[in-house]
Amino acid sequence: MITETLATPKRTPKPKWLRVKLPTGKKYTELRGLVDKYDLHTICTSGSCPNMGECWSEGTATFMILGNVCTRSCGFCGVKTGRPDTIDWDEPEKVARSIKLMKIKHAVITSVDRDDIKDMGSIVWAETVKAIRRMNPDTTLETLIPDFQGNERNIDRIIAVKPEVVSHNMETVKRLSREVRIQAKYERSLQVLKYLKDQGIARTKSGIMLGLGEQEDEVIQTLKDLRSVNLDIVTIGQYLQPSKKHLPVKQFITPDQFKKYETIGLELGFRHVESGALVRSSYKAQKHLT
Repeated sequence: MITETLATPKRTPKPKWLRVKLPTGKKYTELRGLVDKYDLHTICTSGSCPNMGECWSEGTATFMILGNVCTRSCGFCGVKTGRPDTIDWDEPEKVARSIKLMKIKHAVITSVDRDDIKDMGSIVWAETVKAIRRMNPDTTLETLIPDFQGNERNIDRIIAVKPEVVSHNMETVKRLSREVRIQAKYERSLQVLKYLKDQGIARTKSGIMLGLGEQEDEVIQTLKDLRSVNLDIVTIGQYLQPSKKHLPVKQFITPDQFKKYETIGLELGFRHVESGALVRSSYKAQKHLT
């Protein structure tokens, strides 16, 4: 009797352009020490962002509010999904204090989705911006918000506190939206971005990930759709699978292709286009104020 052992299929190795150097430098070391000493929470550290060293050295960091459990179960996202904890009403002051301790010049605030509460977290959002303004009057802000299910009353709370940049990520092309963002809607995200601009937000921003099976013409159409609502800034990066439970990477986009999308985006009229394999939503965020 002959037995045959099947070889375990090898995972496709990441291309060389996705390899990153470990963050170093005096500023990074100082901030890392503060984060550890005071148990500060940033997306930069919890998400192991490849750009952490670069951003921190420029005085930029990203903070997540409203807990670390999301009510949605997007196929790309590594954040836990389930029933979130109760709201921490001291969180706005905690975030503002963290920014002061870290001497952050430009802060990006994001959050999980809180579809479990009536205001969807928008009150804590607004209070966080107010607390940061009080404690850090010279710090500029970008708020990377959820869609709040398109509820204008909740979005108005963000508009009222006037962040320098308001961002909401499209994440992927229209055809893949239902698979990638199960509880979100492509058209609703567009409408949120349009509403923000129509209500006077000076800088609106969105981001998409590539490598989920989208076609070039679909990416270009997404860029056109975002410009149709007068979006100012777009980020385009490579999707990387957080775990085996998440959507697989269908392809690794080449640096030349990312450059092509950057050129197309600028030709369409975006004020800023950040396009590259390691680009994430808050990459070079402080530059987007100009």
